[in-house]
Amino acid sequence: MLLPSGETVPALGMGSWMMAEDPGRRSAEIAALRTGLDLGLTLIDTAEMYGSGASETLVGEAVAGRRDEVFLVSKVLPSNASAAATVRACEASLRRLNTDRLDLYLLHWRGGVPLAETLEGFAALQDAGKIRHWGVSNLDLDDMRELTALPGHCQTNQILYNLTRRGPEHDLLPWHASTGIPVMAYSPVEQGRLLDSPALASVAARHGATPAQIALAWVLRLAHVNAIPKAGSPEHVRENARSLELRLSPEDLADLDRAFPPPAGPSPLAML
Repeated sequence: MLLPSGETVPALGMGSWMMAEDPGRRSAEIAALRTGLDLGLTLIDTAEMYGSGASETLVGEAVAGRRDEVFLVSKVLPSNASAAATVRACEASLRRLNTDRLDLYLLHWRGGVPLAETLEGFAALQDAGKIRHWGVSNLDLDDMRELTALPGHCQTNQILYNLTRRGPEHDLLPWHASTGIPVMAYSPVEQGRLLDSPALASVAARHGATPAQIALAWVLRLAHVNAIPKAGSPEHVRENARSLELRLSPEDLADLDRAFPPPAGPSPLAML
């Protein structure tokens, strides 16, 4: 996927929401992230909110010695999004991640701080070499129009998008396609709740694939959208990576549209 900066990032990355919550899973989660790097899934997404920083610490451990291979993304909470607090929050994230810079730093969602003030913090971090790029998460169309009227260059909008969350297709995704600002889809398999769908199972059977792989391939059908599913084991990461080999046919897409109808009109952007 091409960023406005001209840099290319993987169509399929890895998320880390709910990682580091169970000490018994820590080794498997670190192994999963390292397996993903081996498979070329070199975009890793985390946030200061995840486990109150514990996810960032785990990600930092997983990428130790391989930092230059990774396109590393983290996010600032809206409560920390003033100009000065954004800088402090990023510095704390860098310490937990054990790195000197982030490749992409996102506003996690919009809060009470004016967007212009958050962008001041992002600009200061860029000037200091602590972040390379910035973007946003969970911003709807009106917010994005306001944001892009301000100075600076937003690189992505990370949103909830999957077969059961198709609202962005009405106006937000077309706007992103027209502006060249790509979308990063989180929870692309709806935290596993999609996987019992008979329609997904039917399409998966045609391809010799799993329902999860079809759900990911559906999100990745759009050139300006990438996906960051979480996988807690190396086997799960390998399953996700195979979705990159799938190409859904018009028949597949029509069957999925019948089971998961596209939006008939505008709807508020959903978030988890």
